[in-house]
Amino acid sequence: MSDFVHYVDPEKSDLEAHTKVADVTALDGDQSNAAEVAKVRDIQQQNRVVRSMRHAEEWLDRKMGIELQGIDRIPEEEKRPPSIINIFLLWWSLNVHVGVVPLGLLGPIFGLTLGQSLGLRAIATSRYSFGWWGAKLCSVLNVIVGGGFAVVNYVVVGQVLSAVSDYTMSITVGIVIIAVISYIVSVFGFRLIHTFEKYSWISTFILFCVLIAQAAPNIDPNAPGFDTGLGYAGSFLSIVAINFSNSSGWCSISSDYYCNYPAKTPAWKIFALSFFGVVIPTTFSVTIGAAIGVPVFLTEYAPYADAYNQHSLGGLIAEIYHPVGWSKFCLIMLTFSVLGNNIAINYSSGLSLQLLGYYFHAVPRFIWSLLVAIVIAVLAIAGQESLETIVNNFVSLLGYWTVSFTIILLLEDKVFRRRDGYILTSWNQPENLPPGIAAVLALLCGYLGGGVPGMSQTWYIGPIALLFGPYGGDVGVYMSGAITLLVYPIARTIEKKHFGR
Repeated sequence: MSDFVHYVDPEKSDLEAHTKVADVTALDGDQSNAAEVAKVRDIQQQNRVVRSMRHAEEWLDRKMGIELQGIDRIPEEEKRPPSIINIFLLWWSLNVHVGVVPLGLLGPIFGLTLGQSLGLRAIATSRYSFGWWGAKLCSVLNVIVGGGFAVVNYVVVGQVLSAVSDYTMSITVGIVIIAVISYIVSVFGFRLIHTFEKYSWISTFILFCVLIAQAAPNIDPNAPGFDTGLGYAGSFLSIVAINFSNSSGWCSISSDYYCNYPAKTPAWKIFALSFFGVVIPTTFSVTIGAAIGVPVFLTEYAPYADAYNQHSLGGLIAEIYHPVGWSKFCLIMLTFSVLGNNIAINYSSGLSLQLLGYYFHAVPRFIWSLLVAIVIAVLAIAGQESLETIVNNFVSLLGYWTVSFTIILLLEDKVFRRRDGYILTSWNQPENLPPGIAAVLALLCGYLGGGVPGMSQTWYIGPIALLFGPYGGDVGVYMSGAITLLVYPIARTIEKKHFGR
């Protein structure tokens, strides 16, 4: 889950041939950023609306200290890294929250029993493989990925707040409340996000432990599943694909939160803290969801089943916690658990949209983040009655793109730039970036050749997915990854030989 990038280090003897490249990068990095900033400032001066937005951003910075940094590369000497352990704790806050619990609920629903960088943002880094135009596609997909997860979070919080009010407050009001709070915090940027995420997971972890303890007497770990044989295998493949999609979705934004760490930070530390920081808390939250789903869908314990059928996840959690006063307190606290996740999505989505071009870059990040928050809230309000469908269908679709994106960046870094490294001044110079043909081709081949025939959705089951039982098994993620792994090395070799970059 770390950003798969490195830069040419002139101090290493085996890279002496590239010392000049590294030296040029070090000397000209500020000039490159200055040119980018100059173009953006020129646009802001010429356009009255954008100029007003910039003045508003500067006013907010003076009054409240919001972050002005956009997608521009952060030079080494300007980096202000938080503690390295923050990488691990960041992912706990992003994955230990009530919005992850629905992923675990899908297990029983399916009838399964319990059994540093370059100083660049993540999507900006993709220009070194996808090129100037291909990275724009990645930007759009990245916003869609974040938006999909945020919709789930908003709906769950709306259900929880509705349960606190004894269902006198609509889910829509709860969605609007969490959307406003998440956006306001995201405006303050990197420093506040890292500080907030360092601690916000602790109370949620404790409340989840209490939740499972109070539900435990009604959970039968030996409850029978719905199917056996190929049907069981298909359901298992689908639930694994959905949970992989949830975790892999962070690949396209992870370095947004690493870009202030020194370039010489050991890669193994970044990887280890990121990998275990994602895997451990995600497994914990999903297991909680799977456990409380057993009495609802498999053993059909009446109080839990009725609460879920009438008021969805919020009603179920309200029923599990007892007595009533304690239950309402826990629900209010769990409402804030999704803030860390939503804040990160708003922040990174704003950065992704700035990458679409100079005019997009000229619009301050807080404006883009506001538009993203509004769109997500509208979608959440529209889909509030279909949470299971959103999680089952939309989240798994995200994995088809994220797995290919991750593999492409990994191969680019570890194979094609293993000795050449990265010329940092080229990140915003289209003529010095790869054309991106190989990356886009590999992405499309992975999706069309693997994702489509291997997907298992309520609206479509691919021919290969149909091989796994009557309801199919979602193998699109695995096939997308395999095809991308095969196509990209061949296509990139041809592209680099032909274009020389």
